[in-house]
Amino acid sequence: MIPRYSRPEMAAIWSPETRFRIWFEIEAAALDGMAEIGAAPKEAARLVRERGEKAVFDIARIDAIERETKHDVIAFLTHLAEIVGPESRYVHQGLTSSDVLDTCLAVQLVRAADLLMADVDALLAALKRRAHEFKDTVTIGRSHGIHAEPTTFGLKLAFAFAEFARARRRLHAAREEVAVAAISGAVGTFANIDPRVEEHVARALGLRPEAISTQVIPRDRHAMYFATLGVVASSIERLATEIRHLQRTEVREVEEYFSPGQKGSSAMPHKRNPVLSENLTGLARLVRSMALPAMEDVALWHERDISHSSVERVIAPDATIALDFALHRLAGLIDNLIVYPEAMQANLDRLGGLVHSQGVMLALARSGLSREAAYAIVQRNAMPVWEGKGDFLSLLKQDPEVARAIPEPELAALFDVGPHVAHVDEIFHRVFGVSG
Repeated sequence: MIPRYSRPEMAAIWSPETRFRIWFEIEAAALDGMAEIGAAPKEAARLVRERGEKAVFDIARIDAIERETKHDVIAFLTHLAEIVGPESRYVHQGLTSSDVLDTCLAVQLVRAADLLMADVDALLAALKRRAHEFKDTVTIGRSHGIHAEPTTFGLKLAFAFAEFARARRRLHAAREEVAVAAISGAVGTFANIDPRVEEHVARALGLRPEAISTQVIPRDRHAMYFATLGVVASSIERLATEIRHLQRTEVREVEEYFSPGQKGSSAMPHKRNPVLSENLTGLARLVRSMALPAMEDVALWHERDISHSSVERVIAPDATIALDFALHRLAGLIDNLIVYPEAMQANLDRLGGLVHSQGVMLALARSGLSREAAYAIVQRNAMPVWEGKGDFLSLLKQDPEVARAIPEPELAALFDVGPHVAHVDEIFHRVFGVSG
């Protein structure tokens, strides 16, 4: 991922330095495991670990060896042998390259998931705070982009909180899905390495042994992981799209924070654009696009091929780095979001009371009219208001059928927003719990 959309902690997970350090930890743990069961000298295991832990791996040297060998793991092992000396003959015994590569990828994906869950936690905190701030701020709800009925802006944010709470649970499940190690040899049969070594490596790295591998860890695990990232990205886009719509000039109910000295347009000095939300929409598309190749990686030939390798070298860092950046940006956007309750009220009033049409229709039906007749009465009074001719309550008062069915005080009471916000506390209790 380009530096513009990279945060240091997540990017560091995918650096060559981190990758080679994890490779060493896998090799050292495997040798420790072999020494533990008497398959390798304990002194050799001790020296390899001691010398490797003190070493700074020379990336340029490893790259130079790889240019000759055309094999990244062999290049690393050759450089490691230069560091640890004769004891290197015990390193990588019975392992295959995929044991190292796949177990390393598991470690990296687990670490990335931990950062992503922390990102979601920060976003949830921002959403919870702002939801409570605007719990009772009435605004218009929209369906198809058209005014529907009143809701509150706090409910909009509570909806997002619940969505990202689900996202966190999905990320945790995805983390568990990929948290497996495979140290099982050439085609996964443990022909040249004891299964106890795999158990030792997995335990040392905070993983669990893969129940059955071939030469690789099954890629349906990774497909689920990247699909989850795509779903989280879609939730980001949903909230970003909501903010973009609400910031439109004709709506202007919310606005991204515009810092002193910030410029909105090179041509038009007045512009204040929803650039963060638009950026998040683009990043979501990018992350989501990486789910499909991860799914296509599931169908490898026989016990393995490397068609998945090039895909994962790109999507693993790029998807996690981009999503990390997007979640962090969204949390900041929500934290600093400017909200205009007066505009919300003005928009609520724009249709002259039409947003209360359902309440009137139901009251007519309760008076004894059929639902179809009630609908027709309300609609014939609503359409002139829609066209800018009068207000809804006045027209209803002048309608003889309405007057016969609903006393005027009761009719006026139907234009109160009270019923629309009567259950806000109950919904908040469902979303945030007793302490919410």
